Amino acid sequence: MVQKNIAVVTGASSGIGAATARRLAAEGFHVVAAARRLDRLEKLVADIGPDATAVACDVTSDASVAALAGAVAGLPAPVTLLVNNAGGARGMDPVAGGSVADWQWMYDVNVLGTLRVTKALLPALEASGAGTVVTIGSTAAFTVYEGGAGYTAAKHAQTALVGTLRLELAGRPVRVVEIDPGMVHTEEFSLNRLGDREKADAIYAGVREPLVADDIADCVAWVATRPQHVNIDRLVVRPIAQAAQHKVAREPR
Repeated sequence: MVQKNIAVVTGASSGIGAATARRLAAEGFHVVAAARRLDRLEKLVADIGPDATAVACDVTSDASVAALAGAVAGLPAPVTLLVNNAGGARGMDPVAGGSVADWQWMYDVNVLGTLRVTKALLPALEASGAGTVVTIGSTAAFTVYEGGAGYTAAKHAQTALVGTLRLELAGRPVRVVEIDPGMVHTEEFSLNRLGDREKADAIYAGVREPLVADDIADCVAWVATRPQHVNIDRLVVRPIAQAAQHKVAREPR
């Protein structure tokens, strides 16, 4: 039977989401791991053990998010943490040739997905008396670059959502945190964006020690375990090799 406080992590089937689920379970939460790929979630939950529950969820679907909220409500413990991690990028088209379908997908996953899940779980987070919403954004939320307009537009919108939510919840027992990673080397992000393994690997070529998923999971665990009166509004984290979006130190090959 679940007795620990519940943390819900979206996009938990791989990368930052999976690493965060593992880390939060180690920190003493019962983790509800949510993502579209149930087979991956079930393997993750089996690895974590009894302190995790898998729930299939597509954050672009109202019905699927409602089902996630229902599943969480059926667990006999308070929900105190939501990690809005589901997101992603597609393509590197210039604005003049931008794919409307790709832009729509990025907006739906990154922005409306965050909206859907936050809306669905906010009543339970507030009812716990000590809720926290952590949203995984990106340095793309405040820096634009050529070929990245669709993704940076979505992440700019996501950070506007988070900032507005913090204002609207002032005086209520829910913290609102944004974590904005720079270059993180995960198994799927760049591959899904570019559709080609060679191109995806080239993003990290020559970069000594890019961030990895566990680094961001460590940040999530840190902000979530501060005393409840402490709110980390925004945490920007990059590898030491990346001074800015356009300034990355690369070793010669």
